[in-house]
Amino acid sequence: MTRPLIALDADGVLLDFHLGYAHAWHRAFGQAPAERDPLAYWPMDRWHVERLDPERRALFRAAFDDHFWSTMPAITGALEACHRLQQAGYDLVCVSALDAQFEAARLRNLRNLGFPIERVIATGNAEGTRSPKADAIEQLQPVAFVDDYVPYLRGVPAHVHTALVLRAPNGSPNVGADMALAKSLHPDLEAFATHWLAR
Repeated sequence: MTRPLIALDADGVLLDFHLGYAHAWHRAFGQAPAERDPLAYWPMDRWHVERLDPERRALFRAAFDDHFWSTMPAITGALEACHRLQQAGYDLVCVSALDAQFEAARLRNLRNLGFPIERVIATGNAEGTRSPKADAIEQLQPVAFVDDYVPYLRGVPAHVHTALVLRAPNGSPNVGADMALAKSLHPDLEAFATHWLAR
């Protein structure tokens, strides 16, 4: 019998993109940025970093390479939450708004950290009226989908339980009419797992 599937976003749900961003800055410029606002949603607001001219911007972007996408740290509690879900009978898949060329690096990152996840689907991150993840969710048919960016719930089939992680409130895009797309709200993946397994 096929086990039910739960789809999970990576950045902000499984992995700490903010710390990864700071590490990329250090790799590009040789100095770790100071923290400005620990409750900021976007990394440019979290860290004390300056606006970059085109030359330095290209240098920084080059740091978002295979190494970057394969070495991001886990969010506190996320690994344990995934193991609880897996032990309760669910298979887990990562659906990430990532360029396809880094799909294997992301899977390697998750496996090296010990996540019980065997598949990553990279959807790209094009903005629009429909989530770039919606097609993947429709094909996967998970019982639940967990993300930390409410626009990525647009177009997800209505029968899928959409859970939104409300991390880092300062400057968060998780506001407005799209909030009605989330069937449950949680501070982190650990809280979602507790909520889901208590159903």
